[in-house]
Amino acid sequence: MNLTAEIACQEGTIASKVLMKSPGGNVTLFAFSQGQELSEHTAPFDALVQCLEGNTEVTIGSEVHPLTEGEAILMPANVPHAVMAISDFKMLLTMLKG
Repeated sequence: MNLTAEIACQEGTIASKVLMKSPGGNVTLFAFSQGQELSEHTAPFDALVQCLEGNTEVTIGSEVHPLTEGEAILMPANVPHAVMAISDFKMLLTMLKG
């Protein structure tokens, strides 16, 4: 499977596609158009963000972490986090429930 070909960026939106869902976690593809963001929120589980294409900033707590293609970051459970698209970008989100 070519992950970047599985989802397209659409101007002014955030698109998502669930690739796997199980009691142990979820794997979801996201495509953000430039300037789109997921506002600060928390999740009860750890989540791994892998930047597949483009540039983003992931804020965890009060720290901003720039990510580019090929980089990843762990968002710990119950810590506020947000995602901002610096350019059109695609990411793979793996949420682990166990």
